[in-house]
Amino acid sequence: MNYNAQLDKALQNLHDEDRYRTFIDIERERGNFPHAVWNKPDGSKQPVTVWCGNDYLGMGQHPVVLDAMKDALDATGAGSGGTRNISGTTVYHKRLEAELADWHQKEAALVFSSAYIANDATLSTLPKLFPGLIIYSDELNHASMIEGIRRNGGAKRVFRHNDVEHLRALLAADDPAAPKLIAFESIYSMDGDFGPIREICDLADEFNALTYIDEVHAVGMYGERGAGVAERDGLLARLDIVNGTLGKAVGVFGGYIAASAKMCDAVRSYAPGFIFTTSIPPTVAAGAAASIAHLKSDTALRARHQTQAQILKLRLKGLGLPIIDHGSHIVPLIVGNPKHTKLMSDMLLETYDIYVQPINYPTVPRGTERLRFTPSPVHGPREMDGLVQGLDELWSHCALNRAELAG
Repeated sequence: MNYNAQLDKALQNLHDEDRYRTFIDIERERGNFPHAVWNKPDGSKQPVTVWCGNDYLGMGQHPVVLDAMKDALDATGAGSGGTRNISGTTVYHKRLEAELADWHQKEAALVFSSAYIANDATLSTLPKLFPGLIIYSDELNHASMIEGIRRNGGAKRVFRHNDVEHLRALLAADDPAAPKLIAFESIYSMDGDFGPIREICDLADEFNALTYIDEVHAVGMYGERGAGVAERDGLLARLDIVNGTLGKAVGVFGGYIAASAKMCDAVRSYAPGFIFTTSIPPTVAAGAAASIAHLKSDTALRARHQTQAQILKLRLKGLGLPIIDHGSHIVPLIVGNPKHTKLMSDMLLETYDIYVQPINYPTVPRGTERLRFTPSPVHGPREMDGLVQGLDELWSHCALNRAELAG
């Protein structure tokens, strides 16, 4: 085989389908988020406003986080020095897991190097703990959940998105004695819609199933203490395993699960993705713990975040733009064509100093390509005006009229 030719073919396929992804080189500016600097391919620099970041609350710039990380760096140095089992567990990791367990009102928590790994490692391990386990998975679950379920070698059932009647039918068709687990999300990041948590918990009770919820796009932003949609809806006690991230609203890096002490103990003892991975640096654990401790009481920050999302959606609707609004903080603008989506993204960056990454297949279905905006409390009136003006002009001019973009 000509290996280089095969690589060329694989990459060309992406170009031909307008799915090739280009990374934009940006430098975040400490204390100035959402502003950053775009390092252009020609070596020049251009200031930009980031409108697609997942640092939803700006906690990656918050003094309480930065101070905690600086203190930990001075005290411990850079890395953790090993896996959790071999020298990589520190007082900072234990403090973070205690904060997480308290946040989600669980007995324990387990920190991973990312929420992707937390999902993959946990879901691929559960059949080892519960032989014969059947996992019921929402069809729009994140790739990390799908991969973990695929790799576990056990039985799986895929139910239509948020369709509790289809889920009920699948549960009823299986052996009542078989162990079962329902895996779903609280907020689905591409459309910003909410999962039917209460109804799924009711089915779990009826069919004696465990519940596994991914709250990655909700932790920090919903609930009285920011523990997610399940906390907001008073359902934390009904969920067996909660997956979350430290890399979005928490503003740092990493992922975790929160569950019973026995569940966490079993996963840490059996999951290769936990056992054989170097633990996150103490500096990161310290910053995450400080961020979570702060978020537990900063209800005003969450309120400002929701207000900004509502304002942006209202203004884009006023322009007649086809956004999806399920009531969450995520604002998807459907373009529906990969070339047009990429062109709009490029023009917003080059002409309006606005950075928003195009989202194409396979992340979203073909024909639903989009720009996804993530407003934050630190996107002020000036940033909002600039975005709305840019979108209005691009949608109306430059041979990108509404009819073309909708089709």
